Amino acid sequence: MKIAVVGLGLIGGSIGKALKKHTSHAVYGIDIDPETVHCAIAQEVIDGAIEPSGLSECDIVFIALWYDPTVEFILQNADNFKKGGLVCDTCGIKYAVVSKCEKPLLDKGVSFIGCHPMAGREYSGFAYSTDDLFEKASFIITPTENTDRDWLERLEKLSLEMGFHRYVTSSPKDHDRVIAFTSQLAHIVSSAYIKSPSAEDELGFSAGSFKDLTRVAKLNEDMWTPLFLNNSDALVFEIDQIISHLQEYRNAISENDPKTLHELLRHGRELKELSNSKNR
Repeated sequence: MKIAVVGLGLIGGSIGKALKKHTSHAVYGIDIDPETVHCAIAQEVIDGAIEPSGLSECDIVFIALWYDPTVEFILQNADNFKKGGLVCDTCGIKYAVVSKCEKPLLDKGVSFIGCHPMAGREYSGFAYSTDDLFEKASFIITPTENTDRDWLERLEKLSLEMGFHRYVTSSPKDHDRVIAFTSQLAHIVSSAYIKSPSAEDELGFSAGSFKDLTRVAKLNEDMWTPLFLNNSDALVFEIDQIISHLQEYRNAISENDPKTLHELLRHGRELKELSNSKNR
């Protein structure tokens, strides 16, 4: 197959590298930065650069851009995609993308499936992309009742060929509900946690716990802001949940209530152990 990757940053670059490492498919790239395209060709991550008009020759197109550019690129190039081909996005939210992009592409005879590679790093850009970024990661696929079953099966197979540990199928809305808890809330909490004035005195007093909890505070606010706002209902629900639970801990500590505090800590430990057992 001929596969195109639009956006050769961390995720797009890693998709290209994984495809070239694990498959024999021809890979082509589009990026707004000519130097990035030059590097991708020089490193044999892509077989060549193409213009949007050349997407009509590609069987699969991965759109690896931020939310707003993803929707804009897909809608602006609906006539350029190959009829009978497949377009996938890689955004961290799915319902807002699928609801805006699926029908316009279907009207053009093009299949669309929303996807989310559950992988990342603290740094962005092609220079930080790797051919093994997805090796322990899940590839979330969000088909709808309109999804072409043949393309769905081919995409599932391709995700495993690219090195993903597994693929997970979900509806777009269920994806967003769960991702609000597993990813988005963690970024919000990390960003809020690092704002304590005590953070100025952490040098020499911090170890793994501090590093773990603050790692994802090093986020790209331009990318994450629209992701949060386009999943506001699910994310606000999770923020309210953690505020409520933090209040329970605060009350137990401020009231010097060891029994309640002990119970809260025990319950949290047991839930984490249960989570670990499910992930084995």
